[in-house]
Amino acid sequence: MAAVVDLRSDTVTRPSAGMRRAMAEAEVGDDVFGDDPTVNRLQARAAELFGFDASLFFPTGTQSNLAALMSHCQRGEEVLVGMEAHTYRYEAGGGAVLGSIQPQAIVNRPDGTLDLKEIEAAIKPDDPHFARTRLLALENTITGRVIPRQYFGEALALAKRRGLSTHLDGARIFNAAVKLGMPVKELCHGFDSVSSCLSKGLGAPAGTMLLGSKDFIARAKRARKILGGVMRQAGVLAAAGLYALEHNVERLAEDHANAERLAKGIGAAAPQSNMVFIDSAPGLAEHLAKHGISVLPGARLRLVTHLDVDAAGIERAIAAFKSFK
Repeated sequence: MAAVVDLRSDTVTRPSAGMRRAMAEAEVGDDVFGDDPTVNRLQARAAELFGFDASLFFPTGTQSNLAALMSHCQRGEEVLVGMEAHTYRYEAGGGAVLGSIQPQAIVNRPDGTLDLKEIEAAIKPDDPHFARTRLLALENTITGRVIPRQYFGEALALAKRRGLSTHLDGARIFNAAVKLGMPVKELCHGFDSVSSCLSKGLGAPAGTMLLGSKDFIARAKRARKILGGVMRQAGVLAAAGLYALEHNVERLAEDHANAERLAKGIGAAAPQSNMVFIDSAPGLAEHLAKHGISVLPGARLRLVTHLDVDAAGIERAIAAFKSFK
């Protein structure tokens, strides 16, 4: 029986044989004491790759983003964020619930960016009636859309002029960097902090890196403790992250190519990275499942390519879509 072609998300990947060997052979220690050598290597490598002074290993992107917000903002302060942003829509309101941080949501434009004039208009005056606007949080990629460096430069200049800190949810920042043909260090330059996931397109089983200055990371360590603390012999997971950074970045271009082929084959709009969107119809998800294609049911399907879906799997998916009556 042919394996299921799982297009639900790029989080469904399983560690490759090489990644599993790296995990099994990982040198470990107690990361609470800072003596897990593999975690330390991962943190140093990530900081170098992104051009930051320091980085911190988290189990999840949700925890990393929340720790970032709590490290930038005090209780009762405000973050400006897009309505489609993961930190606003899909993280259970953690910034407000656990950080006592007020989100000021701004409508994302069709390309995923926020209008700079709307950002500036949303910044509160220095008046005790208002929450103090402290942080601008952006995202790349956002629902598969790639945000260009030029926009970031303009947004960062605005934030600096108005005294705002900046955070980038870069869960899929490597997809953006590969698509734009530039290093992540260049794409993320100027942000005060960046969160980058290892368990999506890069294929690790868990883990996210939070990057920033040494002072920022020191604050984030305290926030991480509040949010659940440190994993102990986390080098087993850090080894997977190191393997992912060494072997699975450039190959993201294959996922983008597969997404383009899938979109063309089923008549969907051309994707910018590894996500294809298409309107669904009653019974379509069930039909696809019978043909070994796994999708998240809904009025609009999000089909995500990743390292566990090869070109043959894409052709199977196209055939399954075409056979739907």
